[in-house]
Amino acid sequence: MVDEQFRQLEREMGLLLRRAQASSAAISRLVHPDLEPAAYSLLAMIATTPGVRASDLAANIGVGRGTMSRQLARLGDLGLVSRRPDPDDYRGQLLDLTDVGRERFETAQVARRAFFRKALAEWTDDDIGSFAAQIARLNADLAAAREPKG
Repeated sequence: MVDEQFRQLEREMGLLLRRAQASSAAISRLVHPDLEPAAYSLLAMIATTPGVRASDLAANIGVGRGTMSRQLARLGDLGLVSRRPDPDDYRGQLLDLTDVGRERFETAQVARRAFFRKALAEWTDDDIGSFAAQIARLNADLAAAREPKG
């Protein structure tokens, strides 16, 4: 029975991820027509943790520094993210959303929340809270499983 449950989990997660990618493409276009879908999550992380380091972002989502550097350069070129020197590390930079980046990100968030409200209209507040907690637990467990055992 456990194998079948994992097969079902794999199918449902695959479908969820495909739908999330399609949704991210639409939402990212609300922020900027040239914004790559993967960059939307970077904007979200910068919005919730202003002054974050690029290396911390890269570690959080599991990409290399080169990939992160290219994505952040693109966000800077689009006028959505600014960099400032890190006072604790002369080589480092701290990232923030620009005023335009914050405004466009907030507009996209409002649209995304409206979509969720519509899609989950039949769900109770407890259903939504419980599901959000389970997703948070899943994300934490997946991140822990990626870490090398020491």
